[in-house]
Amino acid sequence: MRRCAWCPADPLYVAYHDNEWGVAVRAGGRLFEMLCLEGAQAGLSWLTILRKRESYRAAFDHFDAAKMARYGKLKRKSLLLNPGIVRNRLKVDAFISNAKAYLKICEQPGGFVNYIWQFTDGKVLRRRPLYLSDIPQSTVHSDAMSKDLKEKGFRFVGSTICYAFMQAVGIVDEHQRYCWAGRRPPP
Repeated sequence: MRRCAWCPADPLYVAYHDNEWGVAVRAGGRLFEMLCLEGAQAGLSWLTILRKRESYRAAFDHFDAAKMARYGKLKRKSLLLNPGIVRNRLKVDAFISNAKAYLKICEQPGGFVNYIWQFTDGKVLRRRPLYLSDIPQSTVHSDAMSKDLKEKGFRFVGSTICYAFMQAVGIVDEHQRYCWAGRRPPP
């Protein structure tokens, strides 16, 4: 089967491409996890984060935002000593502040799911680029998402990170034209 050109032959990456990337996610907790992980990727490859995803889940209480929002100095210190995650103080602190911001949004009608999907009016944006060079780094949608998330207290949510997040959780379905996964029916 032909896949998007960005997908290396690594079995973990192939499984991610085939089963997750570009598939619409409408569960708040899963969206929160992916937003955090996309932020953790900043300056690194996604494969690095993908290989550490299970360690991240264990380290951050399976992305239970209520627990994460209560992390104190001791928990932060233990996270920075955890070799299973990227031990970057700014990124660890961002996960915790993002959990607090996430919980505030969850209190609003429609919660985090409606909040995140509002940037495309609840619709999946489907594009079928032929070349990798046809895939943008960011769009007006990711610009708007980034700006609003920052205003709400999120960190590591620049427009490029937001666009990668939108692709990962299927808000943007951008499998290349020849990729078999791009032939899945829309949600």
